[in-house]
Amino acid sequence: MKTIIELISEEVKQSFAKFGYDEKYGMVTLSNRPDLCQYQCNGALAAAKQYKTAPINIAQPVVESLKSNSIFKEVTVIMPGFINITLSDEFLANYLNEMKKSEKFGCENENNPRTIIIDYGGPNIAKPLHVGHMRSAVIGESLKRILRFFGNKVIGDAHLGDWGTQMGLVIAELKRRKPELVYFNEDYTGDYPKEAPFTISELEEIYPAASEYSKSNPEFREEAKQITYLLQNGHRGYTAIWNHMLEVSVTDLMKIYETLNVSFDLWKKESDAQPYIPEMIQYFKDNNYARISEGALVVDVKEDTDTKEIPPCMILKSDGATLYNTTDLATIVERMKLFSPDQIIYITDKRQELYFETVFRCAKKTKLVKEDTKLNFIGFGTMNGKDGKPFKTREGGVMRLENLIKNVNDEVYRKIMENRSMTEEEAVQVAKKVGLAALKYGDLSNQVSKDYIFDVDRFTAFEGDTGPYILYTIVRIKSILAKYAELKKGLPSQSIILAAGSESERALMLELTKFNEMIATAYTEMAPHRICSYIYDLANAFNSFYHDNKIISEEDEEKQASWITLITLVQEQLLTCIDLLGFDAPERM
Repeated sequence: MKTIIELISEEVKQSFAKFGYDEKYGMVTLSNRPDLCQYQCNGALAAAKQYKTAPINIAQPVVESLKSNSIFKEVTVIMPGFINITLSDEFLANYLNEMKKSEKFGCENENNPRTIIIDYGGPNIAKPLHVGHMRSAVIGESLKRILRFFGNKVIGDAHLGDWGTQMGLVIAELKRRKPELVYFNEDYTGDYPKEAPFTISELEEIYPAASEYSKSNPEFREEAKQITYLLQNGHRGYTAIWNHMLEVSVTDLMKIYETLNVSFDLWKKESDAQPYIPEMIQYFKDNNYARISEGALVVDVKEDTDTKEIPPCMILKSDGATLYNTTDLATIVERMKLFSPDQIIYITDKRQELYFETVFRCAKKTKLVKEDTKLNFIGFGTMNGKDGKPFKTREGGVMRLENLIKNVNDEVYRKIMENRSMTEEEAVQVAKKVGLAALKYGDLSNQVSKDYIFDVDRFTAFEGDTGPYILYTIVRIKSILAKYAELKKGLPSQSIILAAGSESERALMLELTKFNEMIATAYTEMAPHRICSYIYDLANAFNSFYHDNKIISEEDEEKQASWITLITLVQEQLLTCIDLLGFDAPERM
């Protein structure tokens, strides 16, 4: 289904062509003066330069030919040659009726759906999730849903950090505390216990303690390095502990991600890429992609057109140790072999942009990916406190993500209970849904790359540009539809949307027509904030319409049925959008 702007533009382009002008000048846009008109075309001003005449001489005949077109209610010229357009109410209603009948409101799937991997997890095992992990999860989940909406096969990967010195530190600290465990007995040949020798709480306390202890105890630090080496070479006892760490951590991570309504198709780990590293390094050497620089193995990725300094991509350190670069490149090798994706998207802190630039260039130069495989980095800004600095606890530490979620839910619960319109048990369940909307909408309504202030009071407000306001609007529509169904013994089955009879109804209809163009923009730009902006405008338009019209008490049944059909479409669009953002609505608030 064509967008409404495409349909209008086709008519205006034909008119430009009819008078001998290039049809490209007939492109229509939304009006930047909605008080004057709904749409505008500024093409006559640009055409005037090419055809060496005044813009008004081009615009005037175009406008005269459009006046008889039933699509338009009014078409006028404003000096020096702006074309202002207002649609007929009948055309607007007909467009919405077509949208209502169409699958996905007229949005069409990709002609050639792609296989896309999104890397949007990145938590480390043995460490708790903190607020810094929230943005990648929330943004990644929304992008996964948006990309799937257009028919693509999208694979979300948690990509756990489970390799490197941190594992050695945890095992060394556990050995220091509990040397009697069988995992540390080199003579032990039996089966290791199925139960982990630690809880998630203990595990999360062990790593920072080990890290701190290692700073003032070089012999402990060396022991941790040796344990890391032995673990990576298959030591039985250490491998068993590592497996316990994985199981305990992933079980806990899944619970928290579930609370965020975030899910992954893959729970791949850094360690999964390790088997690909030796062959990859040999491939780099055999094909002269890599060179030795001060003892390290590097791949040059600087290009002649670069205006900034781009360092080489280091593959091995001078002591032969691998780096994050090595693991990330090997992960790309693994992903290409297992899934042959058309695109891989990485979502992480924008400060890692240069790092990913070098990794992507290396992967392209060494032909680890196909020539047409897209590698995208989406860097997000920082979530800051009211002081403008990275969000911290009151004590100044990094806040755990589960505590942040709880704080938001508690604030929503408090606001709900102030009204005392529901039981405490129901309020707890509603608060979880509304709290999640507050958290996700508060994050996603910002452009991804921008920093933003996390303000729990503003985010949980039931008025203004917030998630709770969007949900409140949906719940209000649900309530109206339920009342109507109760009075009329059901909703209208074959009702159509009639031409608008008031300005607020017309404004609501206009907002609804923008859906398919908006969602296409959110898709191509990979920008969830476009959806947030749209549903805020749509919610405002609905609430204005609601306050201007007595829907339930309307005596004209045909008009009433039309209104019910109209607000049902509003509800369906809002529900679709919040699903793409990664949250849902309660039945009442």
